[in-house]
Amino acid sequence: MDLTRRGFLGACLAASSVQPWLHAGGSSFEAGAVGPVEAWRSELIARRTGRTWAAASPTGTDPDEFPWEKVGQLLRQRYRDLRRHFVFEYYPWYSAGPFRHWDQWDRVPPVDLAANTIPWLGAYDSLSATVLEQHARWMADAGVGVINLSWWGIGSFEDRAVPLVMDVMRAHDIHVAFHLEPYGPDRVKRLSSDLKFILTEYGEKRRWDGFFFHERANGSQGPVFKLFRTTLPQQVVDCHGVVRDVEDFVPNSEWARATDQVRAMLDGTFDHVTLLSDTWDAKRAKAAGLDGIAIYDPALEREEWLGYAVAATRHRMPFSFDVNPGLDEIGRRGLPAGSCLTPRPFLPRVSSELVWSSSVGRERARQLSEQRIAETLEWTLLLQTHPWLGNVDQGFFLVYITSFNEWHEGSQFEPMKPRPALTPTERAMGYHNPTNGFYRLDRLTDLLRRLGH
Repeated sequence: MDLTRRGFLGACLAASSVQPWLHAGGSSFEAGAVGPVEAWRSELIARRTGRTWAAASPTGTDPDEFPWEKVGQLLRQRYRDLRRHFVFEYYPWYSAGPFRHWDQWDRVPPVDLAANTIPWLGAYDSLSATVLEQHARWMADAGVGVINLSWWGIGSFEDRAVPLVMDVMRAHDIHVAFHLEPYGPDRVKRLSSDLKFILTEYGEKRRWDGFFFHERANGSQGPVFKLFRTTLPQQVVDCHGVVRDVEDFVPNSEWARATDQVRAMLDGTFDHVTLLSDTWDAKRAKAAGLDGIAIYDPALEREEWLGYAVAATRHRMPFSFDVNPGLDEIGRRGLPAGSCLTPRPFLPRVSSELVWSSSVGRERARQLSEQRIAETLEWTLLLQTHPWLGNVDQGFFLVYITSFNEWHEGSQFEPMKPRPALTPTERAMGYHNPTNGFYRLDRLTDLLRRLGH
């Protein structure tokens, strides 16, 4: 594969005046040099008002107390185009003729969807240029400059969608990255050939128009690939206490061989190639030959992030935690009696079930979701910019937003149909649509604007 982008980038970067961001302390993070996690909590989340962890609200933080302007100023000093460091997880797997994904788990579109809320655009088709245009406008207006495209292997439905997605996103100055899903039992053996395919077909042959290259603080650039279901346990115990094998378990050694092949194939082609795992287990990801962790889990309590960031730092691995609105996960029909597959709670700390049939319950869900968006954004900003943690030393900053349109899990920022617009038949289905279907995207847009990018 004749990739010529490195020479072009070198000339551009040589002419750049961007300098790495020097932080207080400035020393590398040595293994074992980190103090106790609990000792950091107050320092990490202290606000201009002097509030500490113990005094913070149990349900969220006030965005007006977060130093948005100051954090944004620091980030802009370090990175030339801050929009390129905010990434929507994006799913191009929907179809309307015939229906695909909208009909999962025995749903019957177009009224009965595999989602707890109906999209503003209805049961749309990911191969519709009109739909993609609207998506791109919403993303660009929100201040997000990258999408992370769900990819399920060569020739898959999602793969066939890539050219059109890239064409539309490019027109709106949105770059495209790829996250590799668990698309087959041999995907580890195919890792290097699949990455070569992506780089050739959607990078080199398109002259890199809209292909995402992550820029670090020193100006170096390279592709980022996010890998899902990498560091799995070999066995799990189900809800009945039965030990079961995990079918797509792959030993660390096999992943390490695959990632070594990738690096050998791309050696000298880019400044760096970053392979991120969706795991929280940095030690295991390191053993598997991966470069960092980027947790995709809207159900994970943000208070756990600090410990994972510390562990990643000790292993000299960059980390990223996802901004998210919580989950509104669809129940699965047609499951056998006694199945362990049940929807996860809307938010981890919400112990009682929300009454979705009530306007009060839906309004409460909106408030909780808005708080979740603000606090997850604040926390990932604090952890990724803190000089005691490893991302600053490595010049790494990347914020994933979960998600633009994962409607099955209900983590979407894509606008929902406003409740007053639901038809009587749709209302009878029990959808959770709020009065303001744009509230999640509006909240995110407001917070990113506070950063000044």
